[in-house]
Amino acid sequence: MAPLTSPPSEAARGGGGTAAASAGGDAAGLGRGRAAAFVAPALVLVAVFLVFPALWTLYLGTTDYRLTGLAASRPKFVGVQNYGDVLGDGDFHHSLWLTLQFVLGSAVIGQTLLGFAIAWVMRDRTGFVRRVVEALVLLAWILPGSVIAFLWIALLDRDGGTLNALLGTPGTAWLIDHPMACVIVFNVWHGTAFSMMLYGAALGNVPPSHLETARLAGASTFQTLRDAVLPRIRGHVLTSLLLISLWTFNDFTPFLITAGGPDRQSEIMSVYVYRTALGDGRLGFGAAISLIMILINLVIALVYLRALRERGRRASRQAVAA
Repeated sequence: MAPLTSPPSEAARGGGGTAAASAGGDAAGLGRGRAAAFVAPALVLVAVFLVFPALWTLYLGTTDYRLTGLAASRPKFVGVQNYGDVLGDGDFHHSLWLTLQFVLGSAVIGQTLLGFAIAWVMRDRTGFVRRVVEALVLLAWILPGSVIAFLWIALLDRDGGTLNALLGTPGTAWLIDHPMACVIVFNVWHGTAFSMMLYGAALGNVPPSHLETARLAGASTFQTLRDAVLPRIRGHVLTSLLLISLWTFNDFTPFLITAGGPDRQSEIMSVYVYRTALGDGRLGFGAAISLIMILINLVIALVYLRALRERGRRASRQAVAA
């Protein structure tokens, strides 16, 4: 009879694999050459569509490069002059102010509140009604921008617009009299689906016992949301605010409705860059605006990330105290 032996230990079994991985240069045992071949296409795409445009924008921002003329063939280095001109440009200040209104009205307030409201109302619904509501909200999100722009122009048209027909206000030029209000409402309608889905998933993680306890204690809906729901989904709220704020700040779709008009009354930052760089042909100046937009995006992201980090620290301290 062969002597009984104990099965090899995990260390012994894994030793050969570890040695092979070390010899091959990676944990999967592919070898450095084959591993590099796998990631090379992704790296090429990142370099072509992200790294190169970013470096090219930095270069253009330091030149007087134009779309046509002598400056197009022989641009001159101007250093930080473009950035000083941008910061002193009244059109830039006006566009930045309109963009802040756009982000605050349509993203921070509109999409957040409407998305949460739909998720809250639909949380216990099942069947046909919930599927219809979710399908309609998602449809507004996934339709191409050109299609939804046409639909909203038809809705708000002065002469034969659907809204004027419903309200009995023929001849009201909504896109001319209230351009920023129109693009804010449009963006709320267009982008609420993301917040609705995020909050719907977050509310699914709230223990039903917390809501039942609040109901038995006689708490109002506002008190239930404040004391039982929001503390559980605060991280989701911050995540939603971060993403939709960045998306809205860089959104170009309103151009399809108002083209920044009338008289630049709805010329948000993305439209301002487009008009300056391509409409006026000042590519160097437009590149400087783009870099300033990137820095503003970075500040917005850092503010939200700091809030998320502070929330995580408080949660850790509470867990330790408990």
